[in-house]
Amino acid sequence: MPDQYAVIGNPVAHSKSPQIHAEFARQTGQNLTYERLLAPTDAFMEAARAFRARGGLGLNVTLPFKGEAFRLATLLSERARAAQAVNTLKFEGDTIFGDNTDGAGLVNDLARNLGCAITGRRVLLLGAGGAARGVIKPLLEQQPARLVLANRTFGKAQLLAQNFGGGLQAGTYAALAGGQFDLIVNATSASLAGELPPLPPGVFAPGALAYDMMYGRDETPFLAFARGEGAAALADGLGMLVEQAAESFFIWRGLHPDTAQVLKLLRQAPT
Repeated sequence: MPDQYAVIGNPVAHSKSPQIHAEFARQTGQNLTYERLLAPTDAFMEAARAFRARGGLGLNVTLPFKGEAFRLATLLSERARAAQAVNTLKFEGDTIFGDNTDGAGLVNDLARNLGCAITGRRVLLLGAGGAARGVIKPLLEQQPARLVLANRTFGKAQLLAQNFGGGLQAGTYAALAGGQFDLIVNATSASLAGELPPLPPGVFAPGALAYDMMYGRDETPFLAFARGEGAAALADGLGMLVEQAAESFFIWRGLHPDTAQVLKLLRQAPT
């Protein structure tokens, strides 16, 4: 019998994770299945425990359950504790290990696929929700010259900055006026609604990379704005998706798949 894995969320039908992990398994010769698991919004714990009871070995966790997955885990990685959210569960004996691979996925996509070094760069992170929280620690570990967190509500950004100690500055979008950044990462949900974070003009430094964690068929409003502002490079979040999946695959199987090959296949696939 193949080992069982799944992605759990609500909604989950759109997830590309089954395709990604099927390709990882093919590459590495692993005998496993990977399915989509739709959980009722009020019954994540029950759905996750039922999957485990029928022999499931691991879950990827997507919206809106990353906080509940954090509470379900009996053992947490340092990066999961920092994010206060879990996107990867591993069931092993009596232990439910929880990790958060989102930040590693972002950093690896930037370094491996986009050739963007973070060390010594001025980095701006937009949004103070779960997506931002999951990537702050890995970004700080790359030792940027500055890491600024901007949010519509200053208090929320300030509280998050305090939780991560020194090295992270918080501010509003208006406070960004006059500043410039080498890397701007959109971790807000604005792109899902076809909207744009209220960035002032002039924030993209010469040679800057604009990175939107969202991905889709069309250019997001944030990337369109960045193009108009003269950003040198644009990237969506598909590479982050593949790279965070590879981190999960390593946690489960102890093997590093070829992410570049899978990303190429996804880019070429019809949407």
